Amino acid sequence: MSAPRLEIDLDKIRHNTSTLVSLLGERNISVTGVTKAFLGCPEVARAMLASGVTGVGDSRIENLQRMRSSGIDTRMTLIRSPMMSQVGEVVATADISFNTELSVIKALSAAAKKAKRSHRVVIMVELGDLREGFMPEDMAGAVRETLDLPNIQLEGIGTNLACQSGVVPDAQNMGELSALAHALEDEFGIKLNTVSGGNSGNLPWVLGDDTPGRINDLRLGESILLGCEPLHRQPIEGLYTDAIQLIGEVIEIKNKPSRPWGKQAETAFGKQSIANDCGHIPQAIIAIGQQDIDPSGLGFPDGITLRGASSDHLVVNAAGTPLTVGQEITFSLNYSALLRAATSPFVAMVTRCKEAKNPNASFTPIIVDLDIAVDPLDLPVLPLARIA
Repeated sequence: MSAPRLEIDLDKIRHNTSTLVSLLGERNISVTGVTKAFLGCPEVARAMLASGVTGVGDSRIENLQRMRSSGIDTRMTLIRSPMMSQVGEVVATADISFNTELSVIKALSAAAKKAKRSHRVVIMVELGDLREGFMPEDMAGAVRETLDLPNIQLEGIGTNLACQSGVVPDAQNMGELSALAHALEDEFGIKLNTVSGGNSGNLPWVLGDDTPGRINDLRLGESILLGCEPLHRQPIEGLYTDAIQLIGEVIEIKNKPSRPWGKQAETAFGKQSIANDCGHIPQAIIAIGQQDIDPSGLGFPDGITLRGASSDHLVVNAAGTPLTVGQEITFSLNYSALLRAATSPFVAMVTRCKEAKNPNASFTPIIVDLDIAVDPLDLPVLPLARIA
């Protein structure tokens, strides 16, 4: 099997999904499964859907198109405000889109009218993370204009936190979103079907002591795929943190000095290499690099430590474990490393599904448009019953 590759355990994805869906269902919150971290891989999307998510969401229309073309028939949401140049594709592919500009909503209306379709929109509000959304005081005006547009239905409102600035979802900002939903419904005499509170970063709030109020949807990706919450990257009790692993192959192993020699300047990525002098070490090179992954987001096996990385080479100190050329090394990943690896055309993705009576499951490659085969962290765990 080729390397480097991402190995995705669909059974663990299903377990993580169903666990979160069940827990949030007790609070009357549905889950939209976010598929962007694996390029809309149909097999992973199907695993989420089979485990109870009410639909899938992605920030790239191309990923939604890939899932549609694979035969997936479910509610699909574009969770990034559409590009003006893609409104026709959005109307043709997505049932719902998240929006932050009236000019784009008007263009969606025109495209939907031309296509003789109806398109639903969620209007996003800015609540402090300073990424996307109307300011709260401008929401009434945005809703008023949206309600007057032909072939457009107002699905609801939403917000996003914990991404751009790391603002924590809490009782105050989630209460503000709930109050805004009530105020808009009262002012316009409407019923908002969806009040989308955010992403996996909302789990500590929603699983705490506070009531969710009007929040009835969360968009979950990282918590399903990696089994952790993104505010502090803490594993969640009861979820697998190794559902996705990265496999790399050793292409060189040599004893070398631990410090470079000669006059030094910037590296290929702008930082000067600084290394402690610990004598000669067994230095290994893995055939993967900055072009494919975020090296700082990898979890290394015992006995192997990171030395550095260039575009195509991951350099490690293998003093704690013997390595040979051709040997495969398994890494865990955080969200940043996963996102970059899944996007690289040089990293294959394969899925594994273990049947109940077949403990020796094989990996199945998936072919996607990029001409590539697509198919654990030792940290204290957070209880599912209450993440504080």
